[in-house]
Amino acid sequence: MTFASEVKKECTLLEVHREHAKAELTALIRMNGAVSIYNQQFILNVQTENAAIARRIYSLLKTFYQTEGELIVRRKMKLKKNNVYIVRCRYGVKNILADLKIFNGLAIDTAIEDDILNDDSLTRSYLRGAFLAGGSVNDPGSNNYHLEIYSNYENHNDAICYLMNKFNLNAKTVQRRNGYITYLKEAEKISDFLALIGADAAVLKFEDIRILRDVRNSVNRLVNCENANMNKTITASQKQIQAIRLLDEQVGLSSLPEKLELMARFRLENPDMSLKELGELVPGGPISKSGVNHRLRKLIELADNL
Repeated sequence: MTFASEVKKECTLLEVHREHAKAELTALIRMNGAVSIYNQQFILNVQTENAAIARRIYSLLKTFYQTEGELIVRRKMKLKKNNVYIVRCRYGVKNILADLKIFNGLAIDTAIEDDILNDDSLTRSYLRGAFLAGGSVNDPGSNNYHLEIYSNYENHNDAICYLMNKFNLNAKTVQRRNGYITYLKEAEKISDFLALIGADAAVLKFEDIRILRDVRNSVNRLVNCENANMNKTITASQKQIQAIRLLDEQVGLSSLPEKLELMARFRLENPDMSLKELGELVPGGPISKSGVNHRLRKLIELADNL
């Protein structure tokens, strides 16, 4: 089971008050529902590829609207051959849609109601329904953090972005070829959103994996930095030793000024030492790191002149 599926399953198990169930159902039906007329009777179909979400829709309708719906399972024949679950209501559809305020007489209204826009607790429930209907989130162990909610309608997508940003989530929108998405890219904001919709267990898992990943990345950065410093030290040391050997062959180290001779002989004896270590242990020291660097550069300069 993917992390996104775990989040959705947890959300479908939450117990909710009637008003919160209505807000959640409003999002689910608005985003995944369709209304048709058969024999002068309204029929509501709500479609999803997630069995837990289908059970959630069926349960909420039965609990709060006392309607006996049908749960239909079909199998896709193209691309991914997943099951498609359809919750179908044949009775009381007009009353349900009127109570949820999402039907304009001809089709499902895409504008979010003011009572949901202005009430933080209802906003949370609506966002939970929106995530169940069209949401996805990357596994926290993947290479990048990403959470998104897809919508067919631009005005509805903009409203979802507004609702998320009521809670300072820094959500952004973008148009896709066949719709619109509101998305989050920051790990902390994704964690906040999961907490917002009531997925507490998912938040704990997300944070555990994220912290472990961040610690691992920090360790890797430190190791890489240390390796780079070691490579830099080795390269510099090799250049210094080559210069000192050339001086020794051409003019002899004893012909150098005393301080340079001491540094040259000590560097030959200790090719793996850093500048700081050389300065601390060189005979006649200690010498500052910049002092050691100055003497070694002088030796290289003399070798270059040869």
